[in-house]
Amino acid sequence: MTRFFTKLIALSLLFAAISAQCSDHHSRIKDIASIEGIRDNQLVGYGIVVGLQGTGDSQQTNFPAQTLAVTLLRMGVSVPAGAIRVQNIAAVFISASLPPFAQSGTRIDVTVSSAGDAKSLEGGLLLMTPLYGADGRVYAQAQGPLVLGGYSVAANGNAKQLNHPTTGRIPLGATVERGVPVDLSGKQTLSLLLHDADFRSAESVATAVNAELKRPAARAADSRRIDIRVMPGEDVPNLLARVEDVEVELSTRSRVVVNERTGTVVIGGQIVLQPASILHGGLAVNIVSNFEVSQPGPFSSGTTQVVQQTRVEAKDKPVNRIELKQGSTVDDLVRNLQMIGATARDVISILQAMKSAGAMEAEIEVQ
Repeated sequence: MTRFFTKLIALSLLFAAISAQCSDHHSRIKDIASIEGIRDNQLVGYGIVVGLQGTGDSQQTNFPAQTLAVTLLRMGVSVPAGAIRVQNIAAVFISASLPPFAQSGTRIDVTVSSAGDAKSLEGGLLLMTPLYGADGRVYAQAQGPLVLGGYSVAANGNAKQLNHPTTGRIPLGATVERGVPVDLSGKQTLSLLLHDADFRSAESVATAVNAELKRPAARAADSRRIDIRVMPGEDVPNLLARVEDVEVELSTRSRVVVNERTGTVVIGGQIVLQPASILHGGLAVNIVSNFEVSQPGPFSSGTTQVVQQTRVEAKDKPVNRIELKQGSTVDDLVRNLQMIGATARDVISILQAMKSAGAMEAEIEVQ
């Protein structure tokens, strides 16, 4: 727990130092926004992996054998699916992202994941598999040997596993057969979409773009969208290259990110804390059950009985108090929480209570 607070204090001090040195946060437009219509497209496919060393799907999984039978039938070999008894194949799903402006012949990475009960895909080879888009059309073909970031070994009842051996990648394992056309010629308006919606940031982007282009071309339509007018005959790729490289001043929201599963808390340095008094304590209840065996006396007609003995212990922890005055910083809050011995779970509960009481001007994001 000491390590947790040490990291939390270091992060808080880092955020506070950054905010103290520079009250304005500047970023390039390409890092905070995307261009409407220019995006990745998700692809998915179903196929089989062969060449496994007895770590494939078991006979209880029917669809891998059916898939193999259909594949053999296409090659002129007719084998009933019920007659296939192998464990060196695995049914898999393949996923990939089709980047914008990809043309026929472009190579992309694919991720292969087991769909059955295979133990490992190590050493496997993915047979040629079509990848489909959301419209049901084939956009790429995937094939090649898998690269795994883990392994699974078992012998004589002992097993050792590293990471997830049922998921692998094929770098540049798919070839694009059909691209998604994006025609930039003849466009009269381009739209920038901010990753985080904010009216002030949208106005800052529009102002910076107009200053770069030296004409009133950009206008903030709302808190996320900025429309840019294109002049007749203007080179659109050159225009986008200039716009994306513009640095703008951002107005970011104060945010506290908490992860209740891992107990991680990240607090921004610009968060304003209002005067507050925090009382923290707890009641611990421990119920212990012991089973004792009651034996009857010698030569008696009694029987052996198992008796459960239950003991309840309750311990009320003393209340700890934290006083936050006007102008208190995030570092003050963290140090006070550390002094009273608050755990990571306690910190999350205290922050949520401070938000409800209006003592912390920040948005809490629970992951």
